Amino acid sequence: MAKWDNMLSMLWMLRSGRKLTAAQIADSLEISVRTVYRYIDALCASGVPVVAESGHDGGIRILESFKETPLFFNSVELKALVDAFKFARGACYPYTEELESALKKVENGLHEEQRHDLSHQTSGMDVISPSRPPSVVPLLRELEQSAKEGRTVRIAYRKANVEQADEREVDPYGLAFDRNEWYAVAFCHQSQTLRTFRVDRISRLEPTEARFEKPERFSTSAYFRNQSEREREADGPLAVIRIEGEPDTLNALCGHWHLRHYLTERTDREARFLIDVPTMNKYLPMYLMTFGTAIRIREPLELKRRIQEMAYGIAKHYENDPD
Repeated sequence: MAKWDNMLSMLWMLRSGRKLTAAQIADSLEISVRTVYRYIDALCASGVPVVAESGHDGGIRILESFKETPLFFNSVELKALVDAFKFARGACYPYTEELESALKKVENGLHEEQRHDLSHQTSGMDVISPSRPPSVVPLLRELEQSAKEGRTVRIAYRKANVEQADEREVDPYGLAFDRNEWYAVAFCHQSQTLRTFRVDRISRLEPTEARFEKPERFSTSAYFRNQSEREREADGPLAVIRIEGEPDTLNALCGHWHLRHYLTERTDREARFLIDVPTMNKYLPMYLMTFGTAIRIREPLELKRRIQEMAYGIAKHYENDPD
């Protein structure tokens, strides 16, 4: 058992109110008596009032005034917390300041050696992200709060490639971070349908007095997935697609905004998709051709032959070109 798990187990044993000898604790945890005393020193350093009494009725106990169980983190867990904060900050997470404050509380509970080790372990990784307008953070907070309260908001929204923003009232259902951008999924009163709005394209947001009820068990991730499925070429038989390639190439393939929703299985060297045949025949051959020899289609045979035909056609097209 790991050191921190043993310390917590010892703490729970002592919180029972009974006095225990070092030998009893050592026997229960299958550790040495010397290790028990090291753990007692560590608990005391963490603020736990452990008392060791000698004599016939002596033993180890915790003062009754102690109420809180301290949190013990190993070095990898601490590193994961700091790295998660970096990712949150890079994504423009709306509660980064609160997350940083919570992380500082954790760090303040560490002793000097742990803080030094944490600084050393987390110095080698950072998150580089594109700059976003400062207005995105308050917009994300407002949208999330409105979604929680069920409050309709009025927004000025500018579509892509359009200079003028138009105003509309929307009922925000939730937020999603997708392809390095924040989106709000909301019911649009103007179009009378559920839509997605890129948050960085909202130039103004005002709460209204109107209220709404969000559909029960609504999920933004399920909405995005369903939208992708609706964009399929047609209903039809499904085909299993097996593609081999290097890990980095498969990452690019599986990260495609549309194709990723059809991913069913992934290893370091192979990706499997389940997709309807009409969509496969219309879109995939040309897209997969862009990967050249970096990937290999294992199945279905129909897709492999279609790509072979396209490659042969391109080769024939240039066969008689003058040098």
